[in-house]
Amino acid sequence: MGDSRQKSAPKQGTQCPPIATACQWLSTTTGRIASDGHTWMTAVHWAADPEEKRYIPTSTHGPRGMNATTLLIAQECANLKECRPGIEYLVRKLRISERTVEYHLGMLREAGLLVYRTKGGRVAQGRDEASVYERVVPLAFDEEHGIRTIGEGVHRRPVGAADTARKALGNLARKAARKVRRPRRRTPVSGQGRCTLMEGGSTGTSSAGGSIPPSETKLASGHSSHPTPKKAHRGPQKLNKVGRRHQLARQLIDNVPWLSRASAPRIAWIARHCADAGWQWQEVQAAAEEAGPIDGMDSRRPSGLLAYRLKGVHELYASTKARHLMLTAWEDSRLRERIRHQGWDGPAAVIPGQATDTAAAAMDDIRAARQTQAVSAADLAGATEHPQGDTNIEALTRAEVLEHRAFAAQDPTYVRNLLNGLGDRDTRRLLTNKLVDQALVLLRLNTTELSPAF
Repeated sequence: MGDSRQKSAPKQGTQCPPIATACQWLSTTTGRIASDGHTWMTAVHWAADPEEKRYIPTSTHGPRGMNATTLLIAQECANLKECRPGIEYLVRKLRISERTVEYHLGMLREAGLLVYRTKGGRVAQGRDEASVYERVVPLAFDEEHGIRTIGEGVHRRPVGAADTARKALGNLARKAARKVRRPRRRTPVSGQGRCTLMEGGSTGTSSAGGSIPPSETKLASGHSSHPTPKKAHRGPQKLNKVGRRHQLARQLIDNVPWLSRASAPRIAWIARHCADAGWQWQEVQAAAEEAGPIDGMDSRRPSGLLAYRLKGVHELYASTKARHLMLTAWEDSRLRERIRHQGWDGPAAVIPGQATDTAAAAMDDIRAARQTQAVSAADLAGATEHPQGDTNIEALTRAEVLEHRAFAAQDPTYVRNLLNGLGDRDTRRLLTNKLVDQALVLLRLNTTELSPAF
């Protein structure tokens, strides 16, 4: 590669023209890549000089030019090994708004100081990818200071400068070496003057002697307003991450029997992953008791048992749908256990020859219980024997309807017989959807016993 030395006489007051959007890429820029962050900051201070006003933004909104915030953002970019300043990182580091960061990064690109190597955007799973920049020294900077370069394209490197520009380059280098700090606030936070007079001394006169007294009409009026009125709090405050953890811990201690003696801070720390993922206390209990029921008398250390049972469950049930299915399965298992303790679970298998006798005996028991509860024999017979449409459930009194529902809540086979006699529509009108669905679940769980009776 030949020596393509470029030399131009220094020009005073050279402007830094705005760079079009199409030329803000590494492949289309006319500048050269800065060798280090200090060299790049000299070009940034040159373009941001408030007296020369070399760069004027083309946007009609936002800052009217480069200022101290631009230098702060450029300083963070200069300290990065890979110039990949994320918007969230700059917002958190400099404590400024996201819109401000976007404005000043746009000005650095438009001034030819930053160019895209790769432009960021949304990638898989809705995550934002930060843009990768290259720190570039504009061509106008080299022309003004008579900098000679060798090489081609963006990989040119300086080999000298004009003698008349050495003083200006030294001043820029000293500015680049100093750390840029946030400018001090000029006005007080409250926006009001000082409360006490900065006067007085050893003189015998009062410092308030020259003050103007208030008007007589404003004395004791009772309508004075505070200069900084307090803002009324509207609604409850939103819980942060720690508050949500302690809320979940308190709910677990109040509702789960075997956790009633546990410590709330310890439970909050154990269930922290579940609380951060938005779990409810029912889902935490279901995940802990999924391996088997827990007796409060047997758990000497409930927090340790909970930590053992919850290990890795927030990763196993990461989605809301998976947690719902897990909670439904746990509720069904508890319902089946309650049915088994109440005696609904019969033998594991029923002899086929005894199916008819078993069904008939069940019907006899139902009829006897109905008579014991003083339910109308005609209505009950019609509800269980007549086909759909022959029974008028509107003729039943409220007391009879309540007796039907109370008996259906105790015996799922009674609901099954009503479904066969009245049909689904009238049965649900009589017993409510909740009782019918609950009975169907019980019958489905005990299908081994009850299937011959269908």
